[in-house]
Amino acid sequence: MAGTTSAGILLYRGDANSTEVFIAHMGGPFWAKKDAAAWSAPKGEYTIEDPLAAARREFREEIGVDAPALPYVLLGDFRQRSGKVVRLFTARCEQPIAFARSNTFELEWPRGSGRLQQFPEIDDARWVARADALRKLVTGQVPALDALTALLEQSEQGGQGPGRVSAVM
Repeated sequence: MAGTTSAGILLYRGDANSTEVFIAHMGGPFWAKKDAAAWSAPKGEYTIEDPLAAARREFREEIGVDAPALPYVLLGDFRQRSGKVVRLFTARCEQPIAFARSNTFELEWPRGSGRLQQFPEIDDARWVARADALRKLVTGQVPALDALTALLEQSEQGGQGPGRVSAVM
């Protein structure tokens, strides 16, 4: 893929009619008081690395715990407003996951102050219902929810879907 690319993991639990997804609130001063369109699947940039390996690494860096050892399937590639393409993997995860802590980044804040501060890349992560995720996710990742619902519906109708696709770990 040309341009900036990221890889991430969108965990889900439930079924097509009552899906919850595990998403993360972006950290730093720009996102501090925002909720709508301020959440994302845990993800990060990669270049020559295997996309799933990059997604698992980024999950660990942003959530503070290893991505669960599950049979991940490719959900799709989703273009952000910035032009970045996010390759998302998904897996059913019925086990509890708790946000521990995120890695940090350095930013001059307030802008023009000359003062550098450290901020967490992610300041919260949790399970949310699909309906809430529609409002919370950044615009470019909202289509991932439709892709997930389609995959779950296909699976529930006996087609190929999560658990029926060759696993990639």
